[in-house]
Amino acid sequence: MQKKKVVIGFLGSQLDAGMGPGRWTKWRPTVSLGQYEDLAIDRIELLHASKHLALAEQVVKDLANVSPDTQVNLIPMDMENPWDFGQMYAALYDWARSYRFDPASEDYWTHITTGTHVAQICMFLMVESRFIPGVLLQTSPPRRQRHGDPGSYTLIDLDLSRYDVLAQRFNRAHDEALDFLKSGVATRNQRFNALIEEIERVAIRSQAPILLTGPTGAGKSHLARRMFELKRSRHQVRGEFVEVNCATLRGDSAASTLFGHKKGAFTGAAADRAGLLRTAHEGVLFLDEIGELGLDEQAMLLKAVEEKRFFPMGSDREVTSDFQLIAGTNRDLRRDVAQGRFREDLFARINLWAYTLPGLAQRSEDIEPNIEHLLARFSAESGRAVRFNAEAKAKYLQFARSPEALWRGNFRDLLSSMTRLSTLADGGRISTALVDAEIQRLRWLWQPAEAPEAASGIDLDALLAPEVAAALDLFDRVQLEAVVQVCRSSATLSEAGRKLFDRSRTQRTVVNDADRLRKYLLKLGLTWAAVREAS
Repeated sequence: MQKKKVVIGFLGSQLDAGMGPGRWTKWRPTVSLGQYEDLAIDRIELLHASKHLALAEQVVKDLANVSPDTQVNLIPMDMENPWDFGQMYAALYDWARSYRFDPASEDYWTHITTGTHVAQICMFLMVESRFIPGVLLQTSPPRRQRHGDPGSYTLIDLDLSRYDVLAQRFNRAHDEALDFLKSGVATRNQRFNALIEEIERVAIRSQAPILLTGPTGAGKSHLARRMFELKRSRHQVRGEFVEVNCATLRGDSAASTLFGHKKGAFTGAAADRAGLLRTAHEGVLFLDEIGELGLDEQAMLLKAVEEKRFFPMGSDREVTSDFQLIAGTNRDLRRDVAQGRFREDLFARINLWAYTLPGLAQRSEDIEPNIEHLLARFSAESGRAVRFNAEAKAKYLQFARSPEALWRGNFRDLLSSMTRLSTLADGGRISTALVDAEIQRLRWLWQPAEAPEAASGIDLDALLAPEVAAALDLFDRVQLEAVVQVCRSSATLSEAGRKLFDRSRTQRTVVNDADRLRKYLLKLGLTWAAVREAS
């Protein structure tokens, strides 16, 4: 069975006007709904103000003349100001919520040609939000005004999923944003691709703080800048990208650099200073190594993030700055919170969107595309094309993907490596000889440095808990080093005890050297097994 066609629309107090015979010589949008030869409207729900009832009744009579089978229901809808968006939307919402829609047997067309512009916008929103199920109906007058010519009509479906061209454009814009965040590098790591996929959505949709964690050189700073540039391309920020490494901030200069100061606030404050938070107004502030900030600065930052206002140093007047915060760190801030080095309330505020960037060693499949990207960038900057020969590339990739390649500096190490190879490549060709030399250089770079040890060769700081090691006097350290040395040269706990207590044991009636040594170690949080394993 064919569905009934139902039109919902406002009476046009101007466009539908006319009470005399001359009304038939003009185009009237609501009356035209009954004049289309290819369209049979079953019912019209005609919304109108009570003061226009006479005009509405005339339109009903005229529709009966041109389309006798069309039923017209007059629906009074009064409000103090039809140009007030809140009043108009509330009135339509209340009507739609009480109306008995039956999409299974009726198609609903919402007429947006008549009514105030506010009414038309509200009608659009009601259909877009599906409070009125159906499509929009737009009618247009004929090019030449002639008696009985109804003009034309167009249906607009707001279900974007039905528009393949639009869907393709949205998908293309999404893919371009992902490619932009990845700097054009075709990454193959599934975890990283999924991470960038979510970051792209968050960067565009959210103004909340974002926390980027990961090892040094994993690309936190670079990604933060790309996020800012993506937001700027969508006209979501008007300010600048302001970056500061918190590890470089100490003492008064930390608060002054971030929050600014008044002249004379401290020794050396010869003039007013705005501070980086105000510089980042309506932009993005990237605080790298945020875990290095002092607790006082953390408290001031929390207020600035939550309330968009703060006190510069030495000032009794607050200033404002509306910025989005992106924070970066290679520390585990959860541990810092537990140890009292980082404020729990600030961590909770910046941890809404938290992402850990994997290091290069965890993205071995992405080494090759990043090499191609870096070589292409070097070629563009130097004007000299650089390429691996096949054997050299295979050898470099075999090493780069192996467990031997630690990539401690992550992408900084890879950038440095490609820069060296590109610079030394004669004729733009990277040979196996250059690769062999570069591999040796990287092996040397990642070779562990000799750790400073005590004169005895025993590293107590590695053996003890940090708080225990920090509380030891020099006397206690020297004594413990000697004890550990004896333990490591003994086969059993009892043997070590006999060596250590070789004099006092002769003065005891009950001799238990093992128990005495065990209790001594236990006071320092040590066990025999731990001392032996550390050797």
